[in-house]
Amino acid sequence: MEHHLFDRDRVGLQDAVLLEDYTNENAFVDNLSKRFKENVIYTYIGPVLVSVNPYKELNIYGPKDVKEYNNKAFFEVPPHIFAITDTSYRSLKEENREQCILISGESGSGKTEASKKVLQYIAEVTDHKGQVERVKDKLLFSNPILEAFGNAKTGKNDNSSRFGKYMDIQFNYQGNPVGGNILNYLLEKSRVITQMPGERNFHIFYQLLSGASHEELERLMLKRNISTYYYLSHGEKVNIDKINDSKNFCDMKKALNTLEFSEDEQNEMFSIISAILHLGNIGFSENEGMAQILKPDLVETVSKLLKCDVLQLKKALTQKTIETIRDVVTSPLNRELSIYARDALAKAIYDRLFTWLVQRVNSSLQPTRSNNNVVMGILDIYGFEILDKNSFEQLCINYCNEKLQQLFIDLTLKSEQEEYMKEGIHWQNIEYFDNKLICDLIEEKHKGLISFMDEECLRPGDPNDMTLLEKLNERLSYHPHFISHQKADTKLQKEMKRDEFKVIHYAGAVTYNIRGFMEKNNDLLFRDLREAMTISKNSIIHSVFLEAEQRSKKRPETAITQFKNSVNNLMSILHTKEPAYIRCIKPNEDKRAGIFDNDLVKHQVRYLGLMENLRVRRAGFAYRRTYERFLQRYKCLSEQTWPNYPGNPKDGVQILVRTLGYDSEEYQMGRTKIFIRHPKTLFRTEDVFQMKKHEIAAKIQSAWKGLVQRRKYLQMKAAAIMMQKYMRGYLAKREAERRKRAVHTIRRFVKGFITRNGEPTDENKAFLTAAKVQWLRRLSKGLPKDILHRKPWPPCPYVCSEASAHIEQLYGAHLSRVYRFNLTPEKKRQMELKVLAEKLFRGKKKNYRDSIPNLFEFDRIPETTLALKQSYSSQLNGDKEAYSTNVIKYDRHGYKPRERTIIISKQNLHVLDCKGSVKLKHCLPLKSLRFIVTTENDNILLVQIPEDLMNKDKGDLILEVPHLIEAVTMVVDTIQNPDVLIVIDKQHIEHNMKGKHGTIDIQKGDPPKIHRDKSGHLLIVVSP
Repeated sequence: MEHHLFDRDRVGLQDAVLLEDYTNENAFVDNLSKRFKENVIYTYIGPVLVSVNPYKELNIYGPKDVKEYNNKAFFEVPPHIFAITDTSYRSLKEENREQCILISGESGSGKTEASKKVLQYIAEVTDHKGQVERVKDKLLFSNPILEAFGNAKTGKNDNSSRFGKYMDIQFNYQGNPVGGNILNYLLEKSRVITQMPGERNFHIFYQLLSGASHEELERLMLKRNISTYYYLSHGEKVNIDKINDSKNFCDMKKALNTLEFSEDEQNEMFSIISAILHLGNIGFSENEGMAQILKPDLVETVSKLLKCDVLQLKKALTQKTIETIRDVVTSPLNRELSIYARDALAKAIYDRLFTWLVQRVNSSLQPTRSNNNVVMGILDIYGFEILDKNSFEQLCINYCNEKLQQLFIDLTLKSEQEEYMKEGIHWQNIEYFDNKLICDLIEEKHKGLISFMDEECLRPGDPNDMTLLEKLNERLSYHPHFISHQKADTKLQKEMKRDEFKVIHYAGAVTYNIRGFMEKNNDLLFRDLREAMTISKNSIIHSVFLEAEQRSKKRPETAITQFKNSVNNLMSILHTKEPAYIRCIKPNEDKRAGIFDNDLVKHQVRYLGLMENLRVRRAGFAYRRTYERFLQRYKCLSEQTWPNYPGNPKDGVQILVRTLGYDSEEYQMGRTKIFIRHPKTLFRTEDVFQMKKHEIAAKIQSAWKGLVQRRKYLQMKAAAIMMQKYMRGYLAKREAERRKRAVHTIRRFVKGFITRNGEPTDENKAFLTAAKVQWLRRLSKGLPKDILHRKPWPPCPYVCSEASAHIEQLYGAHLSRVYRFNLTPEKKRQMELKVLAEKLFRGKKKNYRDSIPNLFEFDRIPETTLALKQSYSSQLNGDKEAYSTNVIKYDRHGYKPRERTIIISKQNLHVLDCKGSVKLKHCLPLKSLRFIVTTENDNILLVQIPEDLMNKDKGDLILEVPHLIEAVTMVVDTIQNPDVLIVIDKQHIEHNMKGKHGTIDIQKGDPPKIHRDKSGHLLIVVSP
C-alpha cells in the first residue's frame, strides 16, 4: 500500500485511516471525490470497504484483476471488492472460520452488483473441476432468476432489489463451493398491483412479454403490448430504453436450465405470471350493492392458466364465506371489495410463487454431502429508503436497516471499545451514536410500534388506519424519535398531514403515511380464494396453497411480526460469523456517471456511521488474537517455543514478540489476547511465518516420505511374497488343467484319426475340422501360378475330396480365364487353331500329341522358293492365301515321289511345281474335296476329288505333308467345315485313279518309309 502514497494528491488515499485530519467529514468526502473522478471507486477504512457506484462499466473485474488479488496480503494491493472477498475466503479456508460479507447502503448504491462481484471472484479462484464448476454455475445463475422475479425499476435504481437476500455459500475442507442456501425477506408484493409514476412492476412481467416466442405467448394467451395489462401500465408509460428485457429473458431461461428447472416447472411458472396479468384486467360493476364481473371470459382465461375451477373462482371474486363456531355465512362483495379480493389474490399468488422459487433454487444448490462444511454468507438487502410517499413497506425496510446498523455498531464500534476495556488495553474512547433506542421504538415488546400495530389488528370492533395512528400518538408521544401531527410543533404541523407520522431514523427523519398499514399488516386473503387455489391442478399453486392452512383455525401472524422474526433470526446468524463490510454509496440521484454530489454523499457517510468507524480504527488495533491461538500459529518462529511451549501461553507470546523485534508502540498485551496496532506488523510476521513454514514443512516431508517409503517397501515385500505363493499355486493349477486338456485333446484326435474316413461324429469332428484347416493352408501355398505350368493338384484328406474336386475345377477355370484375358491377338489365334486341332485329332491321330508343343506357322516355304510362291500368290485376284507348305506328291502310276508346293487360299487348293519356274498342276475348290488321314504316325494326306471334277484332273492326290496336323487344321479353319476331314483306322486305303482304283497299304515296322511294293500298292511303313 505504501508505494501508492505518492499519488495521494491526485487520486486520494487508499485507506482513510491515513488522513491527517481524520475527524473532518469534509476531508473524508473530498478523498472519496478525488478517487471517484479518477474512476477509483474503492476506498478502505481499515478493513471496511467503501464503494461509490460509478453508474458505468469499469474494466477492473477481468481475469487479470482476479489474479492480481488472489492470495495477496490485504495491504499489498489497492482497495477492491476482490481484496475483501479474498481476505474472507482465505480466513475461511485456512482458519476454518465462518464468514459473512455485509453489503449495505441505500437503494441505487450498487449493493446487488457488489454481491455479484463477490460471487464472481469466488467462482474464479476456486477449482474448475466438473462438480465444483456445476455448483459455481448454479450459484452465479441464481442471480438472473431472483433478479427477474424480485427486482424492479424504481425512481432511484433501474434494477432495485425489492426483497432482502441472504446467501450462504457452503465450502468443503479444500475451500471449494459445494452448495448454498438463500433466505429471502419481505418481497414488496404490493408492487404487483400498483407502482409509483415512472416505476415498473417486477422485471419478469416485461421479460415474458418481450422475450417469449410467438408460440409461447399464444399458449399463455398474451399480447406483447404492455399497455394491454392494467398491472403494468395504470395508463402511464414507463421509459424502458435502458433495459433489454428480451435479452434478460433469454439469460433467465438459461439460468433456469442451469439450475435444473424442468420444462413443466418453467411452463407452470410462466402460466402463473400470465394469470396474474389477466387477473389484473378483470373489472367489476355493482348492482344493488353486489359486484358483477364485467368480462367473465377473463376469469375463464385465468382459471385455465391456474388450472382451477372457473365457477369457484368467479364466486370467490364476488362473495366471501365466514365460518363461525355454529354456522357458515356467505355474503356478496361490493365492487370495492371485489377489486380488493382480486388484488389480494394477485399479490398472494406472486408472493408464494417467489417463496417457492427461492426454495426450488435452494434444493438445486443443496450439497451432496453436508459434513464439516464451512459457510460464507453474503447479505444483499434493500437499502434505507426515503420516498415521496413512504408506507408500510418503507417502515419494514428501514427497520431492517436499523437492525443492520445496530449490528455494525455492535461488531465494529461498541464491541471494539468494550473489548479494549475488558482486556485492559489503553486507548482513546470514541463517542458514537447507538441506535438501539430507535430499534426499541419499533420492536420493543408491548411498547414498540410493531406491538401496537398487532394489538390494533387483533382488537374487536372496527379498527382502521386512523385508530392505529391515534394509538401510536397516545402510546409513543413521549419518544424522542417519534413525531406525529398532534405532537409536532406549529411549523411541522404545516408540513405533515393528519394521516402521517415521522420516525427519526439513524439515517434521517422519514415521514410515513398511515394509509394501508392495517390492510398490509393483516395481509388478508378471503377464505374462498384460498379454497379455489388449494384445488388447483397447477403443481406450484397446489404446493403453496396448502389444505392444512385452510383447515387451520389459528390466526396467522401479521406481516410485520413475521418480518421482525425473520430479521432477528438473520441477526442471530450474522452474530455467529466473522464479518466483512462493504458500505455502498450513491454519488447522485440522477444515476449519471461522473457526477459527485457532495451533500448527498455526506448524508450517506453520516448515517452509515463511517466517521465513527474511522475514528475507532485510528485509535484502535488492527489485529487481536488469543494467546493460545497466536502461540499455536507462530510458535515455530522461536527456538524457545518450538515445537511445544510448556509454560503459560502469554509468556510464550512474549518470547515470540521479543524474537520478532516488535516495538513497544506496535502492540499491547491484554488479559487474554495480544493486540497489534498496525497491519504491516502482522503481515511482516506472517511473511516470516510463511518462510519458516516451508523450512519446517520440508523437514517434516523428508521424515514423513522416508517413513512412508519404508512402509511401502515392507508392504510391497510382503505383497510380493504373497503374490509369489498364489502365483505358484495358480501356475501349478493351470499346468494341471493344461495337461488334462491335452490328454482329452490327444484322445479325441486319435479317435478322430481312426474314424477320419467315416461319417462326421462328435468324436472325429475336431480332427476333421483340423484336417480341413490344415489342408486349406497347404492348398493356399501349393496352388499353381498359371495354367501352362500346373503342378499336380495337392492331395487332400478323404473328407475334403469333394470340396477339392470343386476347387480344382473352379481354380482351373480361373487360371484359364486369366490366361485368356492376357493373350495377345497372335497368341489368341494360335490358341484357337490349337483348340481346333484338338477337336479334330485328339484321340484319333497317334502323332497329334507331338504337334502340341509346336506353334503353327502360316507359311512353311523355304527362302529358295519363297519368291516363286509369292509371285504366284500375287496373281490370286482376291483369293487370299491362308497357308502354304512344301509337300511330296506320289504319282498315281508307279507312285513316284515328286516335290510340290501347296497353297491353301480362301476358296481353292493350289498344287504348284516350283522347280525353276512356277507351274500350276492342280487348282481344286476346297469345299468340294475330302481329306483323308490315317490314325497312325504317318504324314500321308489323301485328297479325294469328286467325280464331277475327274474330267479336269486324273484322280485323287496322295501327299506326304511334313506338318500334317497343322496343314489339315488350316484347311478346316479356312472352310469352317470339320466334316471335310475323314480319319480312318484301316490297313488298306482305296484311292481313285481316273476310273481305276489304287491301294495304299499301312504296315507297322521300323524304320518308317514309303515305297511301291511288289504288288503294285503304295506301302507306308509306320513306327509302332
